[in-house]
Amino acid sequence: MDRRLDTLLRMDAEGGESFLLAVESQGRPDPDKPASWAYYLSHLHAKYGLPPVLLVVCADRRTASWAARHVDIGPPQWPSPTVRPLVLGPDSLPVIDSPDEAARDIPLTVLPAALHRRDPDADAILKALATALKDLSDDDEHTASIFIELTEQGLGKTPAADLWRHIMAADLSFFQSQTAQSLRAEGRAEGCAEGRAEDILLLLDGRGIEVSEEERARIVGCADLDTLGVWFTRAITAVSTAEVLRPDGE
Repeated sequence: MDRRLDTLLRMDAEGGESFLLAVESQGRPDPDKPASWAYYLSHLHAKYGLPPVLLVVCADRRTASWAARHVDIGPPQWPSPTVRPLVLGPDSLPVIDSPDEAARDIPLTVLPAALHRRDPDADAILKALATALKDLSDDDEHTASIFIELTEQGLGKTPAADLWRHIMAADLSFFQSQTAQSLRAEGRAEGCAEGRAEDILLLLDGRGIEVSEEERARIVGCADLDTLGVWFTRAITAVSTAEVLRPDGE
């Protein structure tokens, strides 16, 4: 059983009350997770004497819907603890695709960018955020570079991460910090067939679509970027891997 937290924060409210915020990043439904969550929430409460709140961050709607369920632990007629996580998913935060709106609250834009990284709106969100960061860099390049790195981490290994690196390399060349230079170097190195194949598999996995060993081998073994691009586009809406890999014209 996994009993590790992704992030643990102590939050001090203005009224003097404090609580623990346990943050979990959940990539897929996992029937064993509620028991793990109950375990370490109880452990945190006993160890620190502060009320814990569980925040589960999900990048896809299916996982967010699963995580938002209240899970009773114990017999149905008298459950003892109930796990009630606070869930952030793509529908929890608005899509911010206006540079002016992004500039008003850059931290609030970074989080939706991560949560909507698999949405068709990801392109517009990232471009709006990039424009806002360009303006911020005029006054505070260090802070802008931090937000660049946070966005990179939040996007993970997704096609949106590739897009973000390309934006950094092309549109934000004014950044001279070490972080930005590293991102631009990574952006130039991305785009190979191996990375595109991984993107397809991650997308299918995130949508809960099964991939057989034969299908996985075919995707990983493909070296044609054009073919991989077609497969990736199909993977956004396909209901099966066979539909993704179907020959052209079928």
